[in-house]
Amino acid sequence: MPTVPVNGVELNVIDRGAGQPILFVHGFGLDHRMWLPQLEALEDSHRVIAPDLRGFGGSGVAPGKVTMQQFAEDLHGLLSALEVDEPVCYCGLSMGGYICWPFLRQNSSAVSSLVLCDTRAIPDTPKAAEQRLLLADAVLKFGSQAAAGVFIPQLFPDGQSGQAVEDVRTMITDADPEGLAAALRGMAERPDSTDLLSTIDVPTLVICGTDDRITPLSEVRAMSEGISHSQFVEIPDAGHIPTVETPEAVNALLQQFLCATV
Repeated sequence: MPTVPVNGVELNVIDRGAGQPILFVHGFGLDHRMWLPQLEALEDSHRVIAPDLRGFGGSGVAPGKVTMQQFAEDLHGLLSALEVDEPVCYCGLSMGGYICWPFLRQNSSAVSSLVLCDTRAIPDTPKAAEQRLLLADAVLKFGSQAAAGVFIPQLFPDGQSGQAVEDVRTMITDADPEGLAAALRGMAERPDSTDLLSTIDVPTLVICGTDDRITPLSEVRAMSEGISHSQFVEIPDAGHIPTVETPEAVNALLQQFLCATV
């Protein structure tokens, strides 16, 4: 994968295909690999762009704290560096959705449509924020395995095992502890973005796994109802990462949605 210098770090990025650009933004602890089934399904008809955010995958690490605003600025800088001169379909999962809000605030005209997967617009509760900060300390002390130990049981339905679980475990344990800790601190202080929902005026697809323990269906559905041009779809038998758990279902939804927004 090529690297692109953006805002003082080198970002690893997949940039393939031609046509309508889709920007895939991964979740916490993950990297571009969580989107591989979608990239393979869409690269013949679209320009697919899937970066590793700073601190993850093969990208450079910024220790301390990385806010969702910083991630959003990185993405705008990356699109500029790649000479993407038309609005993108922004597709984000979990933390990738958190980053969408400041991305839209910074330049909403850069987005032609949205796909929001298993994410939320509300901030952390004080308890959840405290738990993120404690996990950041644990990751720095014990390594990336500490994050995997906490998140793997939450990411997948009870008893699920197999290649999807192992692929996600590998991504989390491959992540740099400094990068994990920095993102945890940034997520803990993200602001409430529910005021933004009513201002979104582009076609929006909202997806959630029926067995998601991190962002429950009811919460994601309520977020979708706040966006006037949105479609909400449940993914059966999936937890927090349907893109790797049920890729065929997600691919079919994306293809249908993208065809309808041309």
